[in-house]
Amino acid sequence: MKRQNIYENNPKSGFVALITVIVIVLILMVVAIALNRTGFLTRGEILDSEYKDRSSALAEACADAALLKLAQNSSYAGNEANISVGSDKCNIGAIQSDMPTPGQKTINVNAVFPASTITNQNAVTNLQIVVNSVTLSVIFWNEVP
Repeated sequence: MKRQNIYENNPKSGFVALITVIVIVLILMVVAIALNRTGFLTRGEILDSEYKDRSSALAEACADAALLKLAQNSSYAGNEANISVGSDKCNIGAIQSDMPTPGQKTINVNAVFPASTITNQNAVTNLQIVVNSVTLSVIFWNEVP
């Protein structure tokens, strides 16, 4: 008795295997693309976080510079743009006397990091500091919108 191969006369014998391979490849491609996009978006969020940290540090350095100038000269009025802090720059706004109450001074500072980019992707930090006019002790130090 001759043994007959069931696949010899069937022209559709590889069709199921081919479709199965195509479906598995498509599923793997979708998973790979989804994971790649997640990594790409995470990279942008990490960069934004780094820019905000640098902007906050720059604004705090600018506030310290304003406090130093106020300690050296009690009539220091502020209103200085492009204060150099390392290789970066920040701005000191007008110092308001007797604000919010008598005997206090309010200092507003602004910092942008990086100062200029190709994509205009940067972080801005605006700080408001309230100090005692005589002792220069900090009463209030907060980021404002």
